[in-house]
Amino acid sequence: MDQLTPIIDTLPRRQRLVGLRRFAGNRLAVVGAAIIVLLLLVALFAPLLATFDPIFDQDYSNLLAAPDVTHWMGTDDLGRDIYSRMLFGARISLQAALIAVGLAFCIGVPIGIASGYFRGVWDEWVVMRIVDALQAFPSLILALALAAALGGGFYNAMVAVGIGFAPAFIRLARGQAMSIRNLDYVMAARSVGAGHLRIMWRYILPNAMAPLVIQATFAMGSAIIAEAGLSYLGLGAKPEDPSWGAMLHIAQAYLNTNPTLALWPGVAIFAVVLGFNLLGDGVREVLDPKLYR
Repeated sequence: MDQLTPIIDTLPRRQRLVGLRRFAGNRLAVVGAAIIVLLLLVALFAPLLATFDPIFDQDYSNLLAAPDVTHWMGTDDLGRDIYSRMLFGARISLQAALIAVGLAFCIGVPIGIASGYFRGVWDEWVVMRIVDALQAFPSLILALALAAALGGGFYNAMVAVGIGFAPAFIRLARGQAMSIRNLDYVMAARSVGAGHLRIMWRYILPNAMAPLVIQATFAMGSAIIAEAGLSYLGLGAKPEDPSWGAMLHIAQAYLNTNPTLALWPGVAIFAVVLGFNLLGDGVREVLDPKLYR
């Protein structure tokens, strides 16, 4: 077999099947996958499943109502249907996970791979010192500060969360590049004249993807928590938008009189974050080569 073929392309088919069987045999991972699939379906078909408009349908004669036949989860302080807002809130949470983690991945992976591949002063005294400075702050505090500096709003908040998550991807990609750059197939690629960009794209990135995908899966749950936290504080989605975090902020004032107002978004955030964490464990079992030894 060609010695320049990356390891990921030579992974035996039997080993891949073993990985899938490991995932299927992990009941918690299957539960996590089912939760995420349900989230995707709810977000996709929210306009069809909703019984009311989540923003404009306001029943002022039926404020803070308990669940009934018309409003399955009750109404909020403006008479808006909580069930419909929960459905559209799934869209906001899914967007938050995809935008924040996608931005962190696109920023962190190229910088980390280039830094770990070339090393030198750029790696030790520029990239890693910036990463150390950013990681000195808790990610949510860093996102809070960046969101406030950017002016609030959902997309600005997700950019802030993505920047806050990027250092973890930089450090992980850098470590993978450092461990791969001197392997035999990379040295062989250099010996036949492959350029740096081709080596990083064709040989280092594919073989570094497994831990990066695992990190991204776990980070999506953290992004949903960060979005909910920023929206709760008024720096994320607009107050009228059906964000689960904003719904918790509204429910805070009615915990004594109508606790179910906080129950639905709280349970949804818990379930979705748990789903991403369980799914991450399953993905790790499939992609982590150490588990096949």
